Amino acid sequence: MLTFAAACLVLIMIPGPDQALMTRNALAGGRRAGLLTMLGGVLGLSIHVSAAALGISALLLASTTAFTALKVVGAAYLVWMGIATLRGSRHTLREGTGDDDATDGRAAGAGTAGQMLRQGFLSNALNPKVALFFVTFLPQFLPSQGSVLPRALLLSLVFALLYLLWFSLYVFSVDRLGRVLRRPRVRARIEQVTGVLLIGFAARLAFVSP
Repeated sequence: MLTFAAACLVLIMIPGPDQALMTRNALAGGRRAGLLTMLGGVLGLSIHVSAAALGISALLLASTTAFTALKVVGAAYLVWMGIATLRGSRHTLREGTGDDDATDGRAAGAGTAGQMLRQGFLSNALNPKVALFFVTFLPQFLPSQGSVLPRALLLSLVFALLYLLWFSLYVFSVDRLGRVLRRPRVRARIEQVTGVLLIGFAARLAFVSP
């Protein structure tokens, strides 16, 4: 269990589209927006956990057409979010008053709670790499005999808890540094980098194979 937890934590800490979205939304809407995005990400993970436990993910990976369809939709969504983030960076620069300390830029670009949840959810639910992880990595820690479902659900719960722990700390850190990071010029640069990263993640996703 400790080996599994350590491996999961390393995988969770590797930068990905969900982290990029949390950064973007935490800067735009504060701690609440970042945590809602994180919660959406966990809900997206639950889709793949359930699918893996029921054997659906294995069928998805076995079907080239289904895997490609999910990959294309997921990549298109990340590109769309990347472009929206790049466009938002221009709006952030325009709203600057010349005195970066005069505003923290928290309100501009902040969406609704439903939008934050949806963005986090889709970033994971439409990512076939997550399905690939649960189908290829998880079985290495399952018993070779007897029922594997209880053990699979337990390991998935451990992964989800580590995900919540790590990204809660991450969102709190971003919010803590908010006064500096939300200065229009600084925030615009972060949004530009985030937008490029999201598009880069989409390009990498497009070349993933089952």
